[in-house]
Amino acid sequence: MKKPTVSAGGSDRSWLLAAIGRIEADFQRSSDTHLIPLRLAGFAGVDLYLKDESSHPTGSLKHRLARSLFLYALCNGWLRQGGTVVEASSGSTAISEAYFARLLGLPFVAVMPMGTSPEKVAAIEFQGGRCHLIDDPMRIYGESQRLADELGGHYMDQFTYAERATDWRSNNNIAESIFEQMRLERHPVPSWLVSSAGTGGTVATLGRYVRYRARDTRVCAADAELSVFFDHYLNRQPDLCLHQGSRIEGIGRPRVEASFLPQVIDGMVKVPDVWSVAAMHELSALVGRRVGPSTGTNLVAALACMDQMRAAGVVGSVVTLLCDAGERYANTYYDDQWLQRAGLACDDQRAAVAASLAEAELAAELVAGWRTAGDLAIAGQ
Repeated sequence: MKKPTVSAGGSDRSWLLAAIGRIEADFQRSSDTHLIPLRLAGFAGVDLYLKDESSHPTGSLKHRLARSLFLYALCNGWLRQGGTVVEASSGSTAISEAYFARLLGLPFVAVMPMGTSPEKVAAIEFQGGRCHLIDDPMRIYGESQRLADELGGHYMDQFTYAERATDWRSNNNIAESIFEQMRLERHPVPSWLVSSAGTGGTVATLGRYVRYRARDTRVCAADAELSVFFDHYLNRQPDLCLHQGSRIEGIGRPRVEASFLPQVIDGMVKVPDVWSVAAMHELSALVGRRVGPSTGTNLVAALACMDQMRAAGVVGSVVTLLCDAGERYANTYYDDQWLQRAGLACDDQRAAVAASLAEAELAAELVAGWRTAGDLAIAGQ
């Protein structure tokens, strides 16, 4: 559907320039996120770092994306004063977009799966947004467009525009930030950058940037169990589809999204959900605070990269993302009864993750359970 265009004249242009100014001022008030070293006795030659995106004002990696999407929509003339902003989201992007919508004085509606955590719903409402929950995750796209049309507003469509709204060359994107923060480390040029894929926009930014800067760094995308991204990476089929959503909130998709660019990815790991949750719990203990489930997915994929380096006798560094804080999941992934009902009870897997990190000997059941591709492919998989 053709995007509506706002007139650039008169009061519309004045509002547009003021809106861009508010977002830029908000960025100027913000500092960069921390890069946390995680020393693992079992991987003496490999340094692991967590880029802590939970320290953004809205608490997640999606704050960067939301800022970029709003600037992109404003500069394309898609937003107007008083117009409603609508987004399809599993929660974190909607929280961040609600923040920027409130900054500009715009109404905001998030179209989300029914199972989205209550903490995320509360965070959206705290920012002044409204939540529209639906049963079928495949309907969030069409329902978002329908609502935007009905309200005379704009459907932000993160899954289409994430990779093109982000300036991957510079402008303090996440890749540039990582390399600048790594500058004085023992291994300043990471061997691997690891990120899970929700829209695919962050992975696209990482992959494009390392090519643009001619860095000797590979990019690994981590995928959830109920997601099509891994299979699309293998076969490039654009019409892959699932009829249920990912159980790891914020990552994995039931269809191939336009922002997922397999050609800039060097390797992939498809992580069983129970191992993502197990790694989430173990990492929370290691860093002394709760992290979200997609960060657990990232840790498992980082383990695959580190194990390959160890086996090849390669020393170096791996950087992955701490996507959001675990407080958003107090009633789900941090609730033992909820995990039991969801089939994600993970005490044995957590013990195996802990042993893998401490001893650099990956649990056989983990290696048997995940799938790897690209430069991380294991013979027989």
